[in-house]
Amino acid sequence: MHSTHPIEALKHQLDALRHTDKKGFMRLNTPCQVGNLMGWLNVQSVYPLLYWQSRDAGAVEYAALGIVKAFGSLAALQADLAVLADSGGEQPDYFGGMAFDPGTSGWQHFPDCHFLLPRIELRRHQAGATLSLNLRFDDRCPEAEIAQARACLAALEEEQPLPCLLPNVYRREDYPAQKEWTASVEQVTHPDHLSHTPKVVLSRETCLTTPETPSPWALLARWQAGAADCFHFGVQFTPHEAFIGCPPERLYKRKGRHLMTEALAGTTRRGQDTQQDQALADELLADKKNSLENQCVYQQLLTQFEPLSSHVQMGEAHIVKLRSVQHIRRLIHAELHRDVTDQQLLAVLPPTPAVGGVPRKSALAFIRQHERHRRGWYAGVFGRISHTSSDLAVAIRCAHIGPETIRLYAGAGIVAGSQPDEEWHELDTKIADIMSLLGMG
Repeated sequence: MHSTHPIEALKHQLDALRHTDKKGFMRLNTPCQVGNLMGWLNVQSVYPLLYWQSRDAGAVEYAALGIVKAFGSLAALQADLAVLADSGGEQPDYFGGMAFDPGTSGWQHFPDCHFLLPRIELRRHQAGATLSLNLRFDDRCPEAEIAQARACLAALEEEQPLPCLLPNVYRREDYPAQKEWTASVEQVTHPDHLSHTPKVVLSRETCLTTPETPSPWALLARWQAGAADCFHFGVQFTPHEAFIGCPPERLYKRKGRHLMTEALAGTTRRGQDTQQDQALADELLADKKNSLENQCVYQQLLTQFEPLSSHVQMGEAHIVKLRSVQHIRRLIHAELHRDVTDQQLLAVLPPTPAVGGVPRKSALAFIRQHERHRRGWYAGVFGRISHTSSDLAVAIRCAHIGPETIRLYAGAGIVAGSQPDEEWHELDTKIADIMSLLGMG
């Protein structure tokens, strides 16, 4: 922020609250000027730090920090949404995510489920930017709440330019190595296994070790610049660890009772020129193996939505082009029954067949038995939930950044006809964007 005026403005609004009868949730807002939201996040000292932008054109960009309230379960989050919905006032946004396979040992500092109402929100929309302070008076002492909010405002730092991404030397190791990968693919594609589990999504962790990792926010900003048509997210629960990503896949978008989701599965590379690119896209749509992979996904989604909705409609298969890859995508629209909640949706939808497999139970059993790395929040869920609308991405094309390591994750849907070497190469294509940003492409 270019001046302290927005912070002073919020302090004045906070002072005025001392003598009013406060109830429920309250958001104080002031317009502000901001250049780069990640440049603002990069200098803050109040954790957690969080960034979110949906992939829709003109989507609001959110940067948030601090915690008013946090929830370690969907039931607790849904209960809080209900309390505030009944109060009839302004409805807040909650941000957070979930692990791929809750209940298995995940990543340290990343709980199975964690959604939060942030203390400070910086939102950039088409009309400009707004700095907001979130307050809750329904379950806490008003004086203490105001004092905590004031302390958080006082700790805010001025936006700074992001540090440059300097060339670095990384040591690379893949888990599993190619030989083990080949063995797993052969097990999944064995006719006996295919007879009960037609698809398993196997993943790989690429671990890059270096004496000094780059700023996660500088890395995400650079990555975002080349990842249009994707979601963009980042979260830093502690100063030395971050999870960032530019996933192309939507888990679902809900507005009231209308829900939109998609089957995104089946992959090929981008071509050298327009003609080759189109030829590869046509080939992808006509390819049996990739069509089967997409079909596995949409059939399971349709089955899951049947009991939750009064009407489900599926669109035609089309190609979505990203920087390094192209995918087959089908959009699905559903009209939810009146009482269906985000808690119910999140209890049945993830992990999607695009990151787990079909049927889910036996695919997950195979993954638990054979994958030695921990997926944590990779292939889990990340996004925004509110009473009126929710927007969530599947957390793929992501990086988990620690003090001396960057862990990249990629997965491939293994179905009848999958070739181990081709699938291994697909994993490299999927991490090509971020590898090139790190000077390793």
